[in-house]
Amino acid sequence: MPRRRDAVVRRGLRHVGRAIAGQPRMFTLALLGSSLYAAMTVASAFVIGAVTQRVVLPAFAQGHARAATLTLAVVAIVGVAVLKIVGILGRRLFAGIMGYRLQADTRRRVTGQYLRLPLSWHARHPTGQLLSNANSDVESAWFFVSPLPFACGALVMIGITTVALLLTDPLLAVVGLVVFPLVFVTNIVYSQVMSPRVQRAQQLRAEVSEIAHESFDAGLVVKTLGREADETRRFAVRADELRDGLVAVGRVRGLFDPLMEALPSLGTLVVLLIGAGRVAGGATTAGDLISIAYLFTLLALPVRAIGWVLADLPRALAGYDRVTPVLDATGETAYGPEPAPTRDGGAALALTRVGYAFDGATRPTLSGVTFDVPAGGTVAVVGPTGSGKSTLAGLLVRLVDPATGAVLLDGVDLRRLREGEASGQAAFVAQGTFLFDDTVRDNVTLGGGYDDDEVWAALRTAAADDFVGRLPDGLDTRIGERGATLSGGQRQRLALARAVIRRPRLLVLDDATSAVDPAVEARILDALRAAESPSTVVVVAYRQATIALADEVVWLENGRVLARGSHDELLADVPGYAALVRAYQQAEVAA
Repeated sequence: MPRRRDAVVRRGLRHVGRAIAGQPRMFTLALLGSSLYAAMTVASAFVIGAVTQRVVLPAFAQGHARAATLTLAVVAIVGVAVLKIVGILGRRLFAGIMGYRLQADTRRRVTGQYLRLPLSWHARHPTGQLLSNANSDVESAWFFVSPLPFACGALVMIGITTVALLLTDPLLAVVGLVVFPLVFVTNIVYSQVMSPRVQRAQQLRAEVSEIAHESFDAGLVVKTLGREADETRRFAVRADELRDGLVAVGRVRGLFDPLMEALPSLGTLVVLLIGAGRVAGGATTAGDLISIAYLFTLLALPVRAIGWVLADLPRALAGYDRVTPVLDATGETAYGPEPAPTRDGGAALALTRVGYAFDGATRPTLSGVTFDVPAGGTVAVVGPTGSGKSTLAGLLVRLVDPATGAVLLDGVDLRRLREGEASGQAAFVAQGTFLFDDTVRDNVTLGGGYDDDEVWAALRTAAADDFVGRLPDGLDTRIGERGATLSGGQRQRLALARAVIRRPRLLVLDDATSAVDPAVEARILDALRAAESPSTVVVVAYRQATIALADEVVWLENGRVLARGSHDELLADVPGYAALVRAYQQAEVAA
């Protein structure tokens, strides 16, 4: 246990140093404000003592007080009070700026990591956990910063006070200063007892966030399958555990907080009891006793500020420990030095012996995949469920990199392209469409510098201009969260327009028209082909109407390319292909 306590203290002090190093200027200004407050607090105690000794007691003895003496006393008290106010304002203002800047900087670093890390990393981490890392964990990591300058100023105050007390009355100083080691020891014990409870509560916060996010994200599934009660129970179990964890934290806080509040007051009481005897014996003056007692009264809050920092460190370490794995994560996408080829029209695509396996998979998802697509051509990738089609689609736009082999765009390996070049050349439209709670225009342009004529042209290509034209405000119509006011086919067509407006040289459609009527789908593919500079199109498809529009079909099974050719050729020569296409055709007829 002692080693563990030492480890927590050492890690806590390193974390304090990390905060100071992150915002040295703001910390210095806050510390100056806190030090001014500390010095004026000590000064106020001695001013009160001096006023008591030189103004109050003589006034009682003589029955009156001189105006000049009262004026001087008021000026001294008010002057010290004004400087204390300046110190408090500086301490709070700059400490607040320091804390919020540290939070903002850490959040930027965390979200920057989210953007840099590949999808394979995101697949291993629940979305709720990532939200917790960027929000509550970051906030907890720097929660102790607000009282930190106050605590450092308290150390300055204690130093000044110790010297002043020893010069005033050494015996009373020794008696009173015994309280400080007791406060520090109590705070250290408090931190050790609190640390595991705070870590547990922080973990439960993340788990509650994860469950809530899953339930909200899968709201349609929960509602349609009547799983509301089950999801409520699942959430309630974890919420109850979080409640119990927070209650455990509250119990410890409820035990130690009154104790730490009482210790400075007990010190003041002991000083008064012993000091009264010393005043009666003539060993000290009433003014000195008032100064010492008042000073200990004032020290109670600054000493507690040290306790606040020590009490918040376990929570800060728990939050920082959850953020650190994100900041230290490796595997971000590496980029090469080459620019993308500058050519008009579609890009020539080639895959050479491409292989890929997910982490922990017993067999590769793709193995030895080799085929090419001429510039401006259209290829349909067809295969049974689990054959690796969506993984292949992600490789073509470099959402992930192949473990073996290479994906070439106009003869250049995608991994050799500079950052942003691949996304500038290729566009991807997935079956699961995501739309923002924004206008049609902003969902298509995503902030790009496209005018309305270009937006309408993209909508026409995606066969979306008709329904957008019928919307109440046209391009300015807000479509709700995830496009809630639109049908599935309309959402897919907007997502396609979002890709088309960027005039990609390679367009990859991962079953992106599955919710669209076959006639509309044919119109879309014809429009893509008839463009002034047609894109190279790779479409993952099941429907015969879609496949028939492709120049060539690639049959993918168990992660391997087993056949290539026209739709009619594969229908005649590949039994698995024929069975799959006919099964989907029969399902469409039955529907």
